Amino acid sequence: MKALNVAVVGALGAVGGEMLKTLEQRAFPIRSIKPLDVAVNVSREIVFAGRRVAVQEAREGAFEDVDLALFSAGSEASLALAPAAVREGSVVVDNSSAWRMEADVPLVVPEVNPEALRLHKGIIANPNCSTIQMVVALKPLHELFKIRRVVVSTYQAVSGSGQRAIDELRRQAEQFCRGEAVTHEVYPYQILFNALPHIDVFLENGYTKEEMKMVDETHKILDPAIAVTATTVRIPAFRGHSESINIETERKADLAQAREALRAAKGVVLADDPQRLVYPLALGSEGTDDVYVGRLRLDESVENGMNFWVVADNLRKGAALNAVQIAEKMLEMNLI
Repeated sequence: MKALNVAVVGALGAVGGEMLKTLEQRAFPIRSIKPLDVAVNVSREIVFAGRRVAVQEAREGAFEDVDLALFSAGSEASLALAPAAVREGSVVVDNSSAWRMEADVPLVVPEVNPEALRLHKGIIANPNCSTIQMVVALKPLHELFKIRRVVVSTYQAVSGSGQRAIDELRRQAEQFCRGEAVTHEVYPYQILFNALPHIDVFLENGYTKEEMKMVDETHKILDPAIAVTATTVRIPAFRGHSESINIETERKADLAQAREALRAAKGVVLADDPQRLVYPLALGSEGTDDVYVGRLRLDESVENGMNFWVVADNLRKGAALNAVQIAEKMLEMNLI
């Protein structure tokens, strides 16, 4: 693979830092690395491949010598700067929700719909973290049984809300252990020892924006004919999103065939031996790249139904890794 000049926008954030780590760990072919962030952070440095690199300001004009720009700085920054980066000659992989549902912007999970990359016009969208791990698990089952309906409930770690939420959960644990009053700022209620059925803003239909992301993105990535309904919940875990998924299929679901298909699926690890207490855990996913699937069982309440449990590190496969995999796939397909 040819070496690229790479920029990471939001380099000092939780996902931006994970992007830099992932690029280094996967030996992505890099000629130069340019960490970009807000102006107040310009004096700081990151360490990449054993050397210190100064943070530069994310602004128009910063992408003139950049081949690939990985964005993880929020929708406002992506809307303002991604088109500028494309004009200056960069291909953008954006981790925010800004471009995901734009008709001419591919929304890509490389294990699921890599051919969509051929349609890009400079910007490729990285899906929502909870959607990514779900469609990776659904793809082999959809090919096998043709999924008609998905009911998903998520149990999402606080890192999905960024570094401030990670710090808040840690602070609340310390306050509790010291016998102090537990305070909250990031979430509307205490997250420690709690579960909040509220991720992102509430919409007029009663669902949250996070829940509708899972519906809309699954349609765009996998199949618009699949009926999807979601409930998303924030829990007091630092990293690793967990999902309880129920599917109804056109063809009769078969557990042996499902397990075989999941074992063979790229990016999936089957952890499904309940008698030995083997099933996916959020703690077990931390720092890893795979999507873990377990607790497979037939849904005895419907004719063609199946239940299973899916876990992945939301900062890795749910964000940074998927973005880097998109870039790797584009190099493989000679699209960059």
